[in-house]
Amino acid sequence: MFTTGRIREGRRANHREEPVIRTVLAVLLVAWLVIGAIAAWQRHYFQSTTASCAHAGTVAVTVVAGPLNYMGANPKVSCEVPQPSQ
Repeated sequence: MFTTGRIREGRRANHREEPVIRTVLAVLLVAWLVIGAIAAWQRHYFQSTTASCAHAGTVAVTVVAGPLNYMGANPKVSCEVPQPSQ
């Protein structure tokens, strides 16, 4: 099919913008997770020596919540691991 030069130029412009948008989104995602890790660190979650499902889940959810931690979110996870049968 025949295409005009305008359509081609428009498509090229969109292809040039995609890497910029991806880079910006990647930087925002990393910043979000770093803020969440700082919140977990301030709550002393990384200093605990007890390893449990609930503790690991709480740390993970706190990191993923990111800046929401500073807006009042205090995510907690409770889980029970089934005991092996004998």
